[in-house]
Amino acid sequence: MLLAIASLPLSVLYGVAYGFYLLLAYVVRYRHRVVVQNLRKSFPEKSETEIARLAQQFYLHFSQVIVETLKLATLSGEELRRRVIFRNPEVLERHFAKGRTVLGLSSHAGNWEWVLTSGAVWLSAHVDGVYKPLSNVFFENYMYRLRTRTGAGLIPMRDTLRDMIKRKGETRVISLLSDQAAGPEDRPYWTTFMHQEAGFYTSAERLATRFNCPVVYVSIHRVRRGHYEVVLSDLYDGSTPIPPDSYPITESFVQHLEQTIRENPVAYLWTHRRWKHKRPVAPIAN
Repeated sequence: MLLAIASLPLSVLYGVAYGFYLLLAYVVRYRHRVVVQNLRKSFPEKSETEIARLAQQFYLHFSQVIVETLKLATLSGEELRRRVIFRNPEVLERHFAKGRTVLGLSSHAGNWEWVLTSGAVWLSAHVDGVYKPLSNVFFENYMYRLRTRTGAGLIPMRDTLRDMIKRKGETRVISLLSDQAAGPEDRPYWTTFMHQEAGFYTSAERLATRFNCPVVYVSIHRVRRGHYEVVLSDLYDGSTPIPPDSYPITESFVQHLEQTIRENPVAYLWTHRRWKHKRPVAPIAN
């Protein structure tokens, strides 16, 4: 059934997406409270009317991302290359020319599923994505096939360090969705993100310094329906020493991500409970 849906033209699928939008926004009201709360706290300068409009536009965008993801089952590499344009691939290619492994930090903005798959057809080196396997066996296998059908590889999150040790020195880019909420047990880096305190994973610093990896910020922007552009920005050169307990890569990522969100708030994944963890309060000395 999913393959039958994916075989439909995108123009038809966007009609299906509009039905999803009505269902999610007005019938099921999928995580509506989370979406509105996230938007309200991230944009305190906006009125309730503006927040409600952003929420509606987000649900429409989210519904379109769902059908675009399903369409990966039948999209050819050539069509994906036409629909996702890498504006400055040379940012990565110059690192590849030196035989480097590069960390690409991305987020749940635009269409994150199309970034990995399009990178596999745009770039000269291999592309791997770090991901968290799904608990449902059917959807885990289905999404694995979607994400790898253009040549990209997948690395389970728990195997990232082992994979990098095993393939040390290989010319490739490793993509990480780095905007997820890090819990207290993850020893997060705390900073201000969209007017709120947020904890971020610090794996970028640990991996980049241990394996001398350059780090690149990967942003994907919707140009129009079904068409995106990817813009790359250097965050770290892979060799400059980073002092202990310092997180310049993560802080730079947060600043870039916030700029991406402010340029197009509708395209971020507001259903995600990004700010669910709170910074631990230090005990007051007697």
